[in-house]
Amino acid sequence: MSADAVGRMRVVLAPDSFKGTLGAAEAADALAAGWRLRRPDDDLVTLPLADGGEGTLDALGHDVPGADWRETEVSGPDGRPVRAAWLLLPDGTAVVEMARAAGLPLLTEPDPLGATTRGLGELLAVVVADPAVHRVMLTVGGSATTDGGTGALAALGARFLDADGADLPPGGGALARLARVDLGGLVPPPPGGVQCLVDVTAPLLGPLGAAGQFGPQKGATPAQVAELDAALARLAEHLHGDPDAPGAGAAGGTAFGFAACWGAQFVSGADAVAAAAGLDDALAGADLVVTGEGQFDAQSLRGKVVGALVERARTARVPVTVVAGRVDADGDLPVAGTLSLTDLAGSAAAAMAEPARWLTEAGRLLATGARGH
Repeated sequence: MSADAVGRMRVVLAPDSFKGTLGAAEAADALAAGWRLRRPDDDLVTLPLADGGEGTLDALGHDVPGADWRETEVSGPDGRPVRAAWLLLPDGTAVVEMARAAGLPLLTEPDPLGATTRGLGELLAVVVADPAVHRVMLTVGGSATTDGGTGALAALGARFLDADGADLPPGGGALARLARVDLGGLVPPPPGGVQCLVDVTAPLLGPLGAAGQFGPQKGATPAQVAELDAALARLAEHLHGDPDAPGAGAAGGTAFGFAACWGAQFVSGADAVAAAAGLDDALAGADLVVTGEGQFDAQSLRGKVVGALVERARTARVPVTVVAGRVDADGDLPVAGTLSLTDLAGSAAAAMAEPARWLTEAGRLLATGARGH
């Protein structure tokens, strides 16, 4: 370790959110509070992270100096107005979180055939009209929709028409009647392009696609899943994108729609957020990095926050400790250690009832065992 002569350590606290209990920033603060109980003089860097879904705005708003919060009113997934925030970073990157405009929690009840991404397009229209915006980082997790992004693209000037030349109504179900697409009035993307942050590798179509894999989570019956899959196949025929691209099925096919019409590039959400948050700079000279999430298992190391952080920490030669609500992983793990809040609290229910308390205790225990030079 590179701690200084009197034992002072540099520790990076970079958790994901603990889904359903604490956001990433709150988790980082709780770990820091516990650590300071034992080692108040250490240099602690709180750097909450996200995988490109919900929580990305909060993480980057915390991590990036000079990040500017903006907000506008848009149509929610059922057409009712909602207030949707977005973030302008100092380098001209606009971070747009789809869930803020078209997320499942915005619906009073699921509407798999009718839920629309129109509000996302209304939000993006405001974003790209801002002269300070050079590129867009679009996070697509947590959507309520399976319309292939057509609602958003329609709000940006595209037209999706039936055989009579009439605009289709909102929702993925209407795409079964799609006869023609007119992109002549589509607002162009920003000059620096669009990154679509995805945390899934689903294609657009089939049992592992937008409707097949995620439709049931949005309330779709088996018959509606089949209807939506066929409707998205019809959309793919008209847009000439790549429905088999890994990630095309993200957010009910919104990733596919924006790749086909706006040239969006699919990138790992966890990697993109880590880069934008400045994780590599934070790791420089660090003695330890502590990360965390609700459940740590084999999947955590593949495309998730913990996996992205472990790779960067390995390059920087900084040991990683994982704190999780539950640890369900064994064998030869590429981390220095793990700590389970369930074990600390005595049960999963107790850990979830007071997550900040047990994360603070985890931070205290980790600091107790830490040794500076």
